[in-house]
Amino acid sequence: MQRRSFLAGTAGLTAAAHLARPALAQGEANQVLRFIPQADLSILDPLNTTAYPTRNHGHLCWDTLYGLDLDFRPQPQLAAGHTVEDDGKRWTFTLREGIRFHDNEPIRAADAVASIRRWMLRDTHGQTLSQRVEEIRALDDRRFEIRLKRPFGPMLDALAKASSYPCFIYPERFATQDPGRAFTEVVGSGPYRFVAEERVSGSQVVYRRFEGYKPAGGAVSLTAGPKLALFERLEWKHIPDPATAAAALQAGEVDWWEQVAPDLRPLLRRGRNITVDRLDFGGTVAMLRPNHLHPPFDNPALRRALLPAIRQADYMTAIMGDNRDLWREGIGCFPEGSPMASDAGMEALTGPRDFEAAKRAVQAAGYKGEKVVMLHPTDIVNNNNLTAVATDMLQRTGLNVESATSDWGTLLQRRANKNPPGQGGWSALIVLFGGMDLANPGGHPLLRANGQNAWFGWPTAPKLEELRDQWFDAPDLAAQQRIGREIQTQFFQDVPYYPLGQYLIDSAWRSNLTGHRKGMALPLNVKRA
Repeated sequence: MQRRSFLAGTAGLTAAAHLARPALAQGEANQVLRFIPQADLSILDPLNTTAYPTRNHGHLCWDTLYGLDLDFRPQPQLAAGHTVEDDGKRWTFTLREGIRFHDNEPIRAADAVASIRRWMLRDTHGQTLSQRVEEIRALDDRRFEIRLKRPFGPMLDALAKASSYPCFIYPERFATQDPGRAFTEVVGSGPYRFVAEERVSGSQVVYRRFEGYKPAGGAVSLTAGPKLALFERLEWKHIPDPATAAAALQAGEVDWWEQVAPDLRPLLRRGRNITVDRLDFGGTVAMLRPNHLHPPFDNPALRRALLPAIRQADYMTAIMGDNRDLWREGIGCFPEGSPMASDAGMEALTGPRDFEAAKRAVQAAGYKGEKVVMLHPTDIVNNNNLTAVATDMLQRTGLNVESATSDWGTLLQRRANKNPPGQGGWSALIVLFGGMDLANPGGHPLLRANGQNAWFGWPTAPKLEELRDQWFDAPDLAAQQRIGREIQTQFFQDVPYYPLGQYLIDSAWRSNLTGHRKGMALPLNVKRA
């Protein structure tokens, strides 16, 4: 998991493993691609959840102003370009000509302005940007400007981010809606149309090529360049049972399985006409997120008390087995491969593991026997296994744990509930994020500690927030890394979450699929051989 691999694979986003790079076939407009996503698409609004099926759905249906190339340089997508004046405090953006929404209305500057405003309320980069914005307004149908009170260096990186949360461009009438209230109608700006009438909850999602989409120029590179929709129809087939999913792929009933269950890799590798390969070299990080709003995890001393009981190897072997080529322990608040990763404070996780010491510390922290409700999705194999290990760990440290089993969609709905656990809320859940989302303090969702505006779990940690703001103003990488060490040291005092390790994921597809890129569940620039 070297840094270059991390940047190239970017943790489950559009993989740069260019599989065949053939000349793309012409005249294949009637083709259908059948795809098994990692989980069902239960929420349509990309600003209402960080769940990756919704993010992937978002990249099919909407486009962003900028995309990221393989070197993580922002490149224009819906934007034609921009100018920067007044010492970085005035940005003027121009949209490309001829771009349209799926209802054939032109994409206007007013749509972009409203979309950025909605995104700033939810996204970690956007929230920081909003504190520096003096005014954002449309100048005409194709131009808008952002005036700042103080410079915001990562402006383009923020607008181009591909995950958690991308700044998709919606029609103004949708973008003016509170991001806390998800919209249920999809009028996109991207290469595929969502076919609402063919959606079967828990089973099927269908997309059709949008003929009015006008791709950006340039070369295909990560999420930058043209999005070439080479299938007339995409069918997402949600198959929660791994054995059934593997059988469907072997029988040719589906074309591509996004995340292969670890124990089925050898079986599929032996299969004829099936390719199993790693499209993600950056890794996925597993985390245990406590709810900071209610007892017992509103108590920082109790959160710290559990640290001696965290054995990352227990979690990784539960999902990936004993092959250490597939996983890493000793992971702090930044993933391996990130320039921010360090050993600062890591003795909290790498020192002697001692359940009895943790149990004594829990009692010393004043635990009163409060019920701990653990959200436990049973239809996603990795989340299911990790949750079982975490539940056992919490019970062994003396906590009164209740497992709230459900499917993934129900969990996504419940995790937004801020009520106490006994009134429909929750106490803890397992969280999985790709390394790109966690690579630095600016975009790391679970490092935000701004209370009610933070990611689910809602921690409040003023010192972490202060250090994060300093990181944005750091003049160079060395200064950023120094602040990153301070952040990780403070992280182990505030404990907004518990890192559980980092692992790699394989995909499997029918061998007659070739193309420029796969990953991110985006069947863009992919075709049948």
